[in-house]
Amino acid sequence: MPNTRKQYSAAFKAQVVLEALKETKTVAQLASEHQIHPNLLTKWKQEAIADLALVFERKNSQAKAHESQEQKVEQLYQEIGRLTTQVNWLKTRILLKSGLEPDA
Repeated sequence: MPNTRKQYSAAFKAQVVLEALKETKTVAQLASEHQIHPNLLTKWKQEAIADLALVFERKNSQAKAHESQEQKVEQLYQEIGRLTTQVNWLKTRILLKSGLEPDA
């Protein structure tokens, strides 16, 4: 028998939980309006409150990861510049030793 459970989108859950957190209506009223079980709404509300700190932690960790990535890119560009200079110097040395004029 196929799974007949109804699945709700994250946006729908967030909307309902925000209404519940405002506490302008009871859980029973909100559950009835949105045609969900009150226990489900209570569970969503508890999960949202428990995971609220993670929202801000993710932002900080994403900012740190982005900053780290930018530093790595800058280091790689510096390395490319250094290696390009070395290659050009070596090409010039090889050309001079072979008696040819290096290109300007």
